[in-house]
Amino acid sequence: MAEHNELGEAGEQLAAEYLSKKGYEIVQRNYAFKKAEIDIIAKKDGKLIVVEVKTRNSDYLAGPEITVTKKKQKSIIRAANFYIQENDLDIETQFDIISIIWNSKEKTIEHMEDAFYPLL
Repeated sequence: MAEHNELGEAGEQLAAEYLSKKGYEIVQRNYAFKKAEIDIIAKKDGKLIVVEVKTRNSDYLAGPEITVTKKKQKSIIRAANFYIQENDLDIETQFDIISIIWNSKEKTIEHMEDAFYPLL
């Protein structure tokens, strides 16, 4: 497996552990719909929390969260809508990003709640 894939998987595991410690119930990981994937689906305080995890070994040019483009957001929202319909849910939904910098010198986690919103 490529090193960046291993870093991504390790980052998703770290994010899931972080959320669990913060009282989130992890409902599903790596939910796929067509070409879209949701890294983590969780519940907390009566909300469905859809989490995109971005892990990098450096924030030299920009933080990992900057890679969650409008196109990526639309893809995540589309997958979340399908998940909600597929599971017959009537629940408020929140879209978060967890940005992780992980290298030999540091391991930092930044949780951006309500990072983006579905367009009406």
